[in-house]
Order: sequence, then C-alpha cells, then structure tokens
Amino acid sequence: MTKKKKIIIFGGIAVAVVALIAFNAAAQGEGGATVRIEEVERRDLVATVTASGQIQPKTSVDISADITGRIIDIPVQEGDIVQPGQLLVRIDPSQFQAQVASAQAILSSAQASALQSRANRDQARRVYERSRALREQDPNLVSDEELEQAETNFQVAEAVATSADHQVDQAKASLQEAQEQLAKTVLRAPMAGEVTRLAVEVGEVAVPGTFSRETALLLTVSDLSVIQVNVRVDETDVVRLHMGDSTEVTIDAFPDTTFSGRVTKIAKSAVRSAAAATGTTNQAVDYDVEITIDNPPEEVRPDLSATAKIVTATRDSALSIPIIALTVREHTPISTETAPQDTTAEGVETEGVFVVVDGAAQFRPVKTGIAGEEHFEVLDGLSQGDSIVAGPYQTIRDLREGTSVSASNTTTEGNTR
Repeated sequence: MTKKKKIIIFGGIAVAVVALIAFNAAAQGEGGATVRIEEVERRDLVATVTASGQIQPKTSVDISADITGRIIDIPVQEGDIVQPGQLLVRIDPSQFQAQVASAQAILSSAQASALQSRANRDQARRVYERSRALREQDPNLVSDEELEQAETNFQVAEAVATSADHQVDQAKASLQEAQEQLAKTVLRAPMAGEVTRLAVEVGEVAVPGTFSRETALLLTVSDLSVIQVNVRVDETDVVRLHMGDSTEVTIDAFPDTTFSGRVTKIAKSAVRSAAAATGTTNQAVDYDVEITIDNPPEEVRPDLSATAKIVTATRDSALSIPIIALTVREHTPISTETAPQDTTAEGVETEGVFVVVDGAAQFRPVKTGIAGEEHFEVLDGLSQGDSIVAGPYQTIRDLREGTSVSASNTTTEGNTR
C-alpha cells in the first residue's frame, strides 16, 4: 500500500468519525432524545447492607491434647450428642503411670529421710540442752569446747531436717505434676453439644498445639442450639449498622427458605489482612459482624455458606426517584443576593436529575437520603409529581442541559448507575 493511499484512507476515517459526532450532537440538540419519563412519587423504602459469610454455632470448643501420646480409644463419632464430662478421647497412659509410680517412690524415700532427719535433730537438741544445763550447774562438768560442739551438732541436724522437709515438698509437687499429666490422658466433653468435627483416629499420635493449632486439633464440640452467621462488612457500610438491626438470612443449602435474625455483635476493630500486617496500603477494610438466626433449621451445620441482608433504615411514604435517574453534572449555584452574579465562577460536580420542563431536560440538583433496592429517598430539590428522566442509562449519561426529550414506550431498564 502506497503512502498516498494510506493518507486517503485515514483521512476518510477521520471525516466519518467527525460526521458521526456531529450527527449525534444534532440529533440530541435539535431532534431531541428519546427517554423514559417518570413522575416523582412517594414509596416505602428499605435500606439494606448485604454481606456473605458462614454459619457458626455461638459456642464451639476445639479439643486438643496437652501432652504427647498415642490415641488408644475414641468412643464418639462425628454427629454424636455428648454431655458434660463424657469421655471423648483416651491417650495411652503407660508412660505417665510409670512417672506417677516413680514420683510416689521418690516421695516415700524423701518422707523416710525427713523422718530420720527430724529424729537426729531432736536427739541433737536434747544433747545440747543437757550439756548447757550441766554447764550452768557446774562449769567443770562440761567444757566450753564440748558445749560449743553440742550446739553445732544441733544446728547442723536442724538444717538437715529442714532440707529433708523441703525435699518432701518437692517430691509431693513432682507427684502432683505426674498425676496431672496422667489425668490429661483422658479428654472429656467440656459442655453439652454435638461432635461437629473429628480430626483423628485411633492409633494416631496426639501432640500439643505449641506450634500449630490445626495439627493439635482432635475434635470439636459445638452447641448448635444457637446458630449465628459471621459476615464481613465493608468499612463504608459498617457505620450504618446498629445492634439489634433486623436481618434476612439465606443459606445456600436451603435455597427456598429465608430465615430472620438480628445483629448481635459489631466488631470495633477491622479484620487485619496479610497485606495490612505488612503495611500495604489501598487494601479493602472489613469488619466482622455477628448475626443470630431466630429459628435455624435442624439440619444446619457449621461452615455452611450464607448471605445476610441487614435492614439499616426504613422510610414510609418517602419522596423517591429511581437510582438510575441520579447523575452528576457540573453546576454553578445561582446566587440569591442582590449583588451581580460572578459569571467567571466554575461549576462544581453536583448530584441531581434531569427534570422535564416544556419538553426539555433541565438539570436540577437534589439532596438524597437513604437508598432502597431501586430508589433513592429525596430530601430536597424535587416535589411530588415532577417529571424526570429515568432512563435509559447511557442516554442520561450523555444528556445535556436544554436537550429536547420525548417519552419512550420502553418500561424496563437495568438499574446500573
């Protein structure tokens, strides 16, 4: 292709684009635009916040071992109902029984040594007291050296007896520790509930959760009498929530049923993500919100996916407009003072709607309140019965002040702003 031909082709394309733009401008400015026109009406509005999460019981206890040992008995299964104190897991007690026996033997030996030490101390005290009494009667009967030796022997015997008593205390503490370790080989239910997770089998080795909670988990007991949905709400929505707000909950496993509930907890601190921990900015900030379901289904179980629609505000017979009708334009406020208006002032971005007056679209700023599913509450700027442009969406985006408009027969339009 020659250079001359390229110039001719690109020139033709440019002329066509300019012609199309001119045609659209003429169509909207002269021929007008075909729009959907609605009157401002009063409606009942409900503002909601929707969030997704998972079903969780109000009370759930993870059972893990405090000692290392091989599991020799698990008398329960997943789904079993257990009562407080019921046996859940038994760990091989052999080594811990041996430790208890050893500690008992050491204690017995320490007690015997302490008994002998106390006897020696008492004997040394009597010798010392007798020597001192004889010395007081007649200095010639007991020399100073003999009295001093008797006193020293008593002091040494007393120190040995005290040490023996401490050794007994130490042996008792060791025995108690060994007995406590032995008791930890038997794990019992801390509350009434259902076994909702069983993570181990007989023969596996139970380990303490020093480094990994998941590794140490043996089973989970949950109280399913109170069911909650834990959801995460964006920071822009959480400020609209209040304790006790009514909620509609849908559970994916029960698609044909809607459950009622209420907000029972709103976190005061945001959920810390990995990005936030490393100092990364521009990350979404979410807050944990807890919703308690009033009448949960009997078949419900933890970790089921659910969606909650939280009612944050309601308005009865509120003046309202379709959400799609609200748009943003540069608007210069009209001065109400007697001084001449500053014609050099630049317009500011203002939310409003196009009102149809004598067949032409006029932009009018409005102040909105709560947002329902399809309509905004109007607080100021419009009156009941005003005709406004309510669609289509792209037409509203391109509409200009003063454009002639005519009503369309189309009544369906997506509400995407």
